[in-house]
Amino acid sequence: MLSLRTAVSRLRPLTAARTARSLSRPRAATKGLRTFQPGRHPSASASAEPFLNGTSSNYVEEMYYTWLENPRNVHKSWDIFFRNVNAGALPGAAYQSPPPLTGTSEGLARVQALGGAPPNVEKLVEDHLAVQSLIRAYQVRGHHIAKLDPLDISCVDFDDAPCTVGFQNVDLSRYKDRLSRMTGGGVYGLAESDLDKVFRLPTTTFIGGNDSALTLREIIRRLEVAYCQHVGVEFMFINDVEQCQWIRQKFETPGVMQFSVEEKRTLLARMIRSTRFEEFLQRKWSSEKRFGLEGCESLIPALKTLIDRSSQSGVESVIMGMPHRGRLNVLANVIRKDLDQIFCQFDSKLEAADEGSGDVKYHLGMYHKRMNRVSDRYITMSLMANPSHLEAVDPVVQGKTKAEQFYCGDTGGKRVMSILLHGDAAFAGQGIVYETFHLSDLPSYTTHGTVHVVVNNQIGFTTDPRMARSSPYPTDVARVVNAPIFHVNADDPEAVMYVCNVAAEWRNTFHKDVVVDLVCYRRNGHNEMDEPMFTQPLMYKRIKKQKGVLQKFSEKLIAEGVVTTQEYEEEVAMYDKICEEAYSRSKDEKILHIKHWLDSPWPGFFTLEGQPKSMSCPPTGISEEELGHIGGIAASVPVEDFTVHGGLSRILRGRANMVSQRVCDWALGEYMAFGSLLKEGIHVRLSGQDAERGTFSHRHHVLHDLNVDKRICIPMNYISPDQAPYTVCNSSLSEYGVLGFELGFAMASPNALVLWEAQFGDFHNTAQCIIDQFICSGQAKWVRQNGIVLLLPHGMEGMGPEHSSARPERFLQMCNDDSDVFPKQLEDFAVRQLYDCNWIVVNCSTPANYFHVLRRQILLPFRKPLVVFTPKSLLRHPEAKSSFDDMLPGTHFKRLIPDDGPAAGHSPVQVKRVIFCTGKIYYELTRERKNRGMDEDVAVIRIEQLSPFPFDLVKAEAERYPTADLVWCQEEHKNQGYYDYVKPRICTTTNKSRPVWYAGREPAAAPATGNKHTHLTELQRLLDTAFDLEAFSGKV
Repeated sequence: MLSLRTAVSRLRPLTAARTARSLSRPRAATKGLRTFQPGRHPSASASAEPFLNGTSSNYVEEMYYTWLENPRNVHKSWDIFFRNVNAGALPGAAYQSPPPLTGTSEGLARVQALGGAPPNVEKLVEDHLAVQSLIRAYQVRGHHIAKLDPLDISCVDFDDAPCTVGFQNVDLSRYKDRLSRMTGGGVYGLAESDLDKVFRLPTTTFIGGNDSALTLREIIRRLEVAYCQHVGVEFMFINDVEQCQWIRQKFETPGVMQFSVEEKRTLLARMIRSTRFEEFLQRKWSSEKRFGLEGCESLIPALKTLIDRSSQSGVESVIMGMPHRGRLNVLANVIRKDLDQIFCQFDSKLEAADEGSGDVKYHLGMYHKRMNRVSDRYITMSLMANPSHLEAVDPVVQGKTKAEQFYCGDTGGKRVMSILLHGDAAFAGQGIVYETFHLSDLPSYTTHGTVHVVVNNQIGFTTDPRMARSSPYPTDVARVVNAPIFHVNADDPEAVMYVCNVAAEWRNTFHKDVVVDLVCYRRNGHNEMDEPMFTQPLMYKRIKKQKGVLQKFSEKLIAEGVVTTQEYEEEVAMYDKICEEAYSRSKDEKILHIKHWLDSPWPGFFTLEGQPKSMSCPPTGISEEELGHIGGIAASVPVEDFTVHGGLSRILRGRANMVSQRVCDWALGEYMAFGSLLKEGIHVRLSGQDAERGTFSHRHHVLHDLNVDKRICIPMNYISPDQAPYTVCNSSLSEYGVLGFELGFAMASPNALVLWEAQFGDFHNTAQCIIDQFICSGQAKWVRQNGIVLLLPHGMEGMGPEHSSARPERFLQMCNDDSDVFPKQLEDFAVRQLYDCNWIVVNCSTPANYFHVLRRQILLPFRKPLVVFTPKSLLRHPEAKSSFDDMLPGTHFKRLIPDDGPAAGHSPVQVKRVIFCTGKIYYELTRERKNRGMDEDVAVIRIEQLSPFPFDLVKAEAERYPTADLVWCQEEHKNQGYYDYVKPRICTTTNKSRPVWYAGREPAAAPATGNKHTHLTELQRLLDTAFDLEAFSGKV
């Protein structure tokens, strides 16, 4: 804003340059401010204009500001005076006496003549608006013409000839095409003659620094420096003014990207480590796949800068996820994994010491706590192990981050944060990126800001961006959550370092996601053995000519005098020596310990050797008093003046009635399990689509006040004053992302029951990647246990093919037990079976057994994933209820439930048929048996735990009925369900001495029919087969 001296001097005919220098002192904002153009006449001394000196200048200044606000607010003579000065008249000539009061035409004409032609105030305003529009155009589209591509071949809308860094002179005609492109076809009426005019700067820019007005030439120069060099800032889509202003200040302030000598030396040392590490691996193992970082060596200082600045802000733990490219370098130089442990991974003679399959070196994770030298604080870093499925680890990292924040009480994300690394092709192509972004601001899923770093190789495996995405940038997906995107030329380490500092500050300030797009290249093919010239010949011709970033950066610093050539060479030699010494030590390693690469250790849960502290599981029942207390909570609204829906009141009364009768249905059995664990200090987290109420309106764990919006009550959190918190949350309409998130949450601690419920069981197939790559095989690959629970509603109810089957055959096919081997019956046989399996698959038929299996999940001395095929019709089936007696101390989960009817009680030898089954078909079988009067002829046995298979119990039941046919009955089609899994295992229990017959639906492509009549016909047919004692006679 203008000062007194400025106002006076503006009325004198000064040059544009002198005028610009005078506009530095601030003044209170003036609405609708306009600025005079600089005078075009020789200077005149102040003595020639005595009224501009002394106290009268105060008056002149006030009149001037009043006129600026509205010309009608001053006398006509002052209006003419200021207009004349604006038109270029000297102050002495600009003043004209007011017209006579008579208002004669001669007087008016004299004023008009002396005043000259009316100056164009509208043009003045238009020019200022044009400058504001020009500034905004740079802010919005400057990144499109920035010099981001180190190779200068990008197909994005970049300028062919970007301006060079540090240029001083601006020729508007040279940038006319560029400005035209940016501003949509025009330069808003500005011309070359306007270059030296001074324009007042709007409040939406910081390019002025201490100046409030600049010449157009300087405005363009500073905008070019801020937005069109090696950093492209994409942020104007953000709808928060404060956030936009924050970003403008970080990038527009003149001279903001300056570093001290010490910072530059540290950056050089990090570049040396990043580059020489890859060169060392290339020398020693030139024919090995390692997915090196060549072409994006600045990633290492980028990550270290992010971590340094975050640590200074109070972050104590960083959880990272990344693809395979550059992973070994990150492990070595960011996580600081011992180099000899990395190098020994290349030894083909190394023997595996751990159970399981292990994984390739560029998939392994790591956990390490160390002192950060910049912040002088300890920081824990965890790099998550992940499969080759790019981006699959994203939600897993977020879930683990959320869990660590939860357990340490970090409600704002100030102590724990996540960093996700991406490839450009995967970031644009993989839908899980979008799903993960949409978890970023949800109350039960937010991690309060993630820093995303995209290693933008400008190529996929062999696919270039023109064929890989429809958006200009691979990062455009981040715009949906208003995350700022900072594109940076990765061949400029200083620009990379500055951008990462800003990204870390953004996350610490606003706790929102931010994206750093490192625009780089891939010096080799997809891996070191791949030939990229087949598909990208021109690109790789350019890459072969490209000077390495370390060489360019070191030459720059040597030229600046930051380091000498000798100092640089000594630093290189020192790190080379470190690598050689580690290489020598690595030759002494004979055994590969994958557990040394564990990304989520559980201190105190296992022995020091990583084994369970025992191999037994205590009974899972609870006291009668506890059952009554939890049941009372489940049937109540423990908040005063809380009005619930009438239908919900009936449900609560029904629960109270069941508690008084000492029975529970499915929902109440689940309530008992959750409530008892919470009372014991075990955190329970249940999430999924509509999980709060339950898809089938049976759960109702969150009550809503009928009269007050957003007022809720979660009775489960009122069980005990010192209980663990209960988290139940409806998720976004995502399976892949949410299941990955819950898997990550379960990874953080063994002392929590984490459950994910599918809306319908078959919806899990959109999360198949998480199930296959993490849940099923995670322990075998990474020696990492996990106790996540999957609740998958399953059952043929005549509702069509989509909402019937949870595809149990898929889970059973991936179980690792051997169908042809009867396990040795040692002490604690059942628990040892659980320890040896890769996951547990159950299909409970009673609420009590469901209660026990949930509690057993926590009481086991180790953790395994649990897959539960949950019922639909059984939720309200009058027979699917359990007595409290089945849940009291001393009771436990029943892997198999024998027949307890007349067939088992009288003379088992006379039983003609034993029907093995699982799940809800049991109730249809017992009803049919009763209707046919065959209670003494047919025994119906439920296998509740399908995997690991209860060989011992099935063998005992088969021997109990020595002369009976053995039949497996299921409601699923023959090529689906459990038959192919169960049949060979039952045969193993009988030593293949007795055939196992099938009663069920015929093979089919779809899981179920969509016709209700056909469904009932198929059901009756399979029941007829099951109870026709002659159905299998004569068959072999």
